[in-house]
Amino acid sequence: MNFYDSDRMKDLLKPHGYQLDDNEDDADLIVLNTCHIREKAVEKTYSELGRIRDKINIRKEKTGKKSIVAVAGCVAQAEGKEIMKRSPWVDIVVGPQSYQNLPELISKVDPIKKNKNINIDFPTIPKFDHLKTNIEERGRSAFLTIQEGCDKFCTFCVVPYTRGSEYSRPLSSIMDEARKLIDVGVREITLLGQNVNAWNSNGLDNKTWGLGKLIDELAKIKELKFIRYTTSHPLDMDIELIKSHRDNKKLMPYLHLPAQSGSDYVLKMMNRKHTAKEYLKIIETVRYYNPKIAISGDFIVGFPGETDKDHNSTLSLIKQVNYAQAYSFKYSKRPGTPGSVFLNQVSEDTKNYRLFEVQELLRSQQLSFNKKTINSNMEVLVLKKGKKKNQYLGRSPFNQSVYFSHKNENLIGSIINLNITEAFQNSLTGNIVFNFQ
Repeated sequence: MNFYDSDRMKDLLKPHGYQLDDNEDDADLIVLNTCHIREKAVEKTYSELGRIRDKINIRKEKTGKKSIVAVAGCVAQAEGKEIMKRSPWVDIVVGPQSYQNLPELISKVDPIKKNKNINIDFPTIPKFDHLKTNIEERGRSAFLTIQEGCDKFCTFCVVPYTRGSEYSRPLSSIMDEARKLIDVGVREITLLGQNVNAWNSNGLDNKTWGLGKLIDELAKIKELKFIRYTTSHPLDMDIELIKSHRDNKKLMPYLHLPAQSGSDYVLKMMNRKHTAKEYLKIIETVRYYNPKIAISGDFIVGFPGETDKDHNSTLSLIKQVNYAQAYSFKYSKRPGTPGSVFLNQVSEDTKNYRLFEVQELLRSQQLSFNKKTINSNMEVLVLKKGKKKNQYLGRSPFNQSVYFSHKNENLIGSIINLNITEAFQNSLTGNIVFNFQ
């Protein structure tokens, strides 16, 4: 979602004369867009701001000009004035729900008065109503945020406090942006949301539509070839969306559905509001409608109070699901969340061992899934050139990176049919078997 927000900030700034500069030594404006999900996010932000301070001081000595520095995103939302206090060279702090005001905030910066501008509001008029500027070049694959915020209040998570309550963009707003993306050459769209499958809006038939209906409507755009979405919550997986994975050929056979734990006790402490059995039932239903679908997930290891028995329950769930890929992390305290003050915190040594066990199992499953694709043919959207001569990189329907070689210099953006010849831990290689389009 931060990649999406960064792209939208660039779209907002271009009409005001700004162009992207790869060399921050010369930049008039530096925007640090931050995420608060991972461990030590705040410390990393201040460390990066220290590096930026050195850069802008050198530029000021050489040219007499000070770069404007803006901190955006979820750390900006969480820290607010503290950023200005600890890093006084920062001019602007803007939260993820207010970055549509970035051009206005920049215009108010006065280097003589050294005024500071902070906007971490949750506006009553959604930011998307202000993001109707033209969209610049995105490549062939692009993100599109359709939902933000969260009402689930998992005890480990900061999202409800930094992104606010759940909000679904209107259907018309999403379709308008999708068409703009298509107009600049995009052929694949990934729909984004903290709980993307919680999206709902008034549909064309004046009935409430869910994500499945939205995907079907997007699929009517002829030039749009591939649709993906992330991240889903088990509580919001309805049968309409699940059936879309069977019926909609443009929707890729890939589902990222975080479980977080296989222990009902830990899930209850996490306030996940689903049991391991209920999660497994969803996976069973999804695979009934689309047996070939790739399942991905998230796991948090070492949540407060987690016992060896709880950990073994997680390993058992992973074995039952047999993931195509998954992400796993050690639990880390997020300031302001209920979990940060829970008793029975698990030791780092125990977390490390449990994470190793989980990741080894997940790695073996991922490699096994990848190897099963050998000798199969699959449609791949070519995204960019690889590091080797004549090498290209694409993405498979199952979200794997796929490498292949071809002497043609203009394959980026093409849809090709590849025969998979080799499978590795994180990627595949293949050969072209049909003409590309």
